[in-house]
Amino acid sequence: MELSKTSKYPTVDLSGLKTQSIHDRASKVDVRDFAVPFRKDSRFSDFLESLPDILAGKMLRTVVDRVVSAHGRRRAVVVTMGAHVIKCGLSPILADLMRRGVITALAMNGAGAIHDSEIARFGRTSEDVADGMRTGMFGMAEETAEFLNTVAVAAARDGLGYGEALGKTLLETKATNATVSLLATAYECRIPLTVHVSIGCDIVHMHPSADGAAIGEASLRDFRILTEAMRELGNGGVLINFGSAVVLPEVILKAITTLVNLGCDLSGMLGVNVDFVQHYRSNQQVVSRVKEIGGEGISLTGHHEIMIPLIAAGVIEKL
Repeated sequence: MELSKTSKYPTVDLSGLKTQSIHDRASKVDVRDFAVPFRKDSRFSDFLESLPDILAGKMLRTVVDRVVSAHGRRRAVVVTMGAHVIKCGLSPILADLMRRGVITALAMNGAGAIHDSEIARFGRTSEDVADGMRTGMFGMAEETAEFLNTVAVAAARDGLGYGEALGKTLLETKATNATVSLLATAYECRIPLTVHVSIGCDIVHMHPSADGAAIGEASLRDFRILTEAMRELGNGGVLINFGSAVVLPEVILKAITTLVNLGCDLSGMLGVNVDFVQHYRSNQQVVSRVKEIGGEGISLTGHHEIMIPLIAAGVIEKL
């Protein structure tokens, strides 16, 4: 059987199609925005400027510029973070930014306080969870539980925030690696570092020394300390969340709502969410919600061990 050489179906008539000149068309990409090859012996600032002025390249420079501007105008630069940041070896980078007065407040979850304390005291942290679960010994380091739980009781007794009490104790006991401890550095620099605990989420809560009332009281005080530290975010301040997918974004939402309720104008702030995978809640609370109160929001995707040193180096060179 011989097949027909023309289709049996009708085709659209394009004779009336409207066209335009490319010169009249809006284009989102311009050659002037392209990357510039890096040249030998150039400065880091030259590298930053060599990035394409497109998407993440443009956003990275914006974050750097806004942090530098906030620092110069004495506006808040608040960093919130998940514990993974510490396990990626980035504590020295953030500690340096605290010593330079760039970071004005830092908040972490309970796991962050555990990893930071272990690094400060013993120079090592992060265990094999799977192996520990099989033997029932996951999270059973007695020194870690004794330290965190004892300090929580002292914090509640003395009216201190949990992060404040941990940093103070690490310095007073001359922790071996205090120079790379965020808790110790923050206390030394008089920068509020707050710890936001979810009861039952941390290994130290499995131990009989855990006092829920003390942990809760110290962590609640930290929420109020962080909320006050965020007051200066409006009119040019910067809030950056590094890698916390749920806990810190939820803390941020409640702190912002409290400040707005108290009449604080947070418009003009920049919320930045940086993570190697973008999550719903962190983007909602740190980026979208900030836009709803008159701020701006940026999402940057990349590994912490690359993105945090990039942002920090860009800020330092521009200071």
